[in-house]
Amino acid sequence: MTQTARPFRRLLLSAVAVAGSLCALPAAAEMRISIQDRDVARLVSLGGSCNRCELSGRNLSGATFTGATFMSATLVGANLRGAEMVGSNFSSSDFSRADIRGAEISGANFTGAVFAEAQMTGVEASGSVFARANLSRANLSSAELNGANLNGANLSAANFSSAEMFGTTLANVSARGTSFRNAEMAASNMGAGDFSGADFRDATLDNARFTRGSFGRANFSGASLRRTDIRGVDLSNAQGLSQSQIGEACADETTRLPRGLQPGTCRSRTVIRITPPRPPAPPVPPVSRQLILAQD
Repeated sequence: MTQTARPFRRLLLSAVAVAGSLCALPAAAEMRISIQDRDVARLVSLGGSCNRCELSGRNLSGATFTGATFMSATLVGANLRGAEMVGSNFSSSDFSRADIRGAEISGANFTGAVFAEAQMTGVEASGSVFARANLSRANLSSAELNGANLNGANLSAANFSSAEMFGTTLANVSARGTSFRNAEMAASNMGAGDFSGADFRDATLDNARFTRGSFGRANFSGASLRRTDIRGVDLSNAQGLSQSQIGEACADETTRLPRGLQPGTCRSRTVIRITPPRPPAPPVPPVSRQLILAQD
């Protein structure tokens, strides 16, 4: 074999090796190989169904999963940096310690999936479902999670600093020691979540819902709480709260606050114009009487 043929042979063998590792793919699945580097063939497109696939440690950077179903797949330590998984189903899959930085995973289903210690900085996950997922110690700084559903997820010690989480469902989560510093969390539902020791410094929590949540030792220094629903919430052990913050939130007589703070009411801002009183009406002139003389 000539020397010029050897690189091509290495590329061909690499492609065959990748295909062999995915031998569990059914006939309906789609697989395309694109040679992107000099001596490395990378898998760039996957579709169809591959439940319980074993992809741990694989280099799938830049891969495109088009409407794929990879339920209960194992991708521990896999390189998925810059991958696209839009609209795919990865429920109950294991992404522990995977590198998913910059991936586009909007509208995907990750119900019950495991992302423990995964690197997910800058992922685009708007509208995705992470219900009951395990994201403990995962790094989602600067991630886009607008409208995502994390109901019942484990977020303990995770990093959501500077994340965009407008309208995100965080109900019933366990977020003990989690960082939401400088995150945009307006209109998020945080009801019945455990945010003990969480970091909300400089976060935007306007119109968010805290109902029945736990916030012991949580730090709210510099956070915005405009019209945030804290009715019935125990914030007595929270840190960094000021009267100006509480005055803009929606509290009631059941809200428990740190000593010295008074609850504010949840009212829309109104402009009161004071109109000077009208001057009194001039007195009514007396009725003139006509004298009628009778003639004999």
